[in-house]
Amino acid sequence: MTGPAAGPLTTAGLTAGQPAIELLNVTRSFVTPDGKVLTAIRDFSMSVGRGEFVAVVGPTGCGKSTTLSLITGLAQPTSGDVRLFGAPVSGIDPRIGFVFQQDAVFPWRSVIDNVSAGPRFRGMGAPQAKDLAQDWIKRVGLSGFEKHYPHQLSGGMRKRVALAQTFINGPEILLMDEPFSALDVQTRVFMQDELLSLWESSGASVVFVTHDLEEAIGLADRVIVLTSGPATVKASYQVPLPRPRVLSELRFDPQFVEISKTIWEDLRSEVMVSYQRSTMAAAASD
Repeated sequence: MTGPAAGPLTTAGLTAGQPAIELLNVTRSFVTPDGKVLTAIRDFSMSVGRGEFVAVVGPTGCGKSTTLSLITGLAQPTSGDVRLFGAPVSGIDPRIGFVFQQDAVFPWRSVIDNVSAGPRFRGMGAPQAKDLAQDWIKRVGLSGFEKHYPHQLSGGMRKRVALAQTFINGPEILLMDEPFSALDVQTRVFMQDELLSLWESSGASVVFVTHDLEEAIGLADRVIVLTSGPATVKASYQVPLPRPRVLSELRFDPQFVEISKTIWEDLRSEVMVSYQRSTMAAAASD
């Protein structure tokens, strides 16, 4: 390992003990509406250790979201194995929490009813669920907004509701698909810091999909770079930046800048391949 960023790593041996998530030589293909077979990911292997925060970056359409679908069990691999805590994935696992780009809040429910919905669904009584929700609303800085409805909140406030909805269930695995991409720059940085604070006290294993390389480096213990589709793992980089981190300050750290340059060199070539393919496909369709 040389320089501030580690060189490409294999996923083996990164975390002692059984990994939380394993994808082993996975290929995922499906038939498009016009009858063609499309392969989203091919010979894809990745592991995430217990309590590890892994960010996944790659060109648009390379299969990042497909990877999350395989971990959740919403999609099945064409070949290869997907495992959670050493066991094959079979159906939706209650140990998994989700945060996506679009807020999964119920528009007809107040903040406290949205946050308490998960515990209620899992069998907790209403009074206890609301007490627990009140605690999480306070943790995400929304005290005083318990009776507000989603349309009465800003985008950042709705995202805090979504985080409280997720963390209240105590997920052991947290899957995040570009959760902050719709937010303005200032709110986004605030929410990144909020996420780190919640995660550091949870012990959850995280897979965070993003197009923003700076976001990936600022949040993660490790950044995985995918090839252009069909995706496979091109490289894996450790992020040797100390925790706790404050992203609004971290971006100006010389080590952060150097790590960004190193990983961008790997990512840029894949983005160019993806761009050239899309340009050729558009020209062929004219």
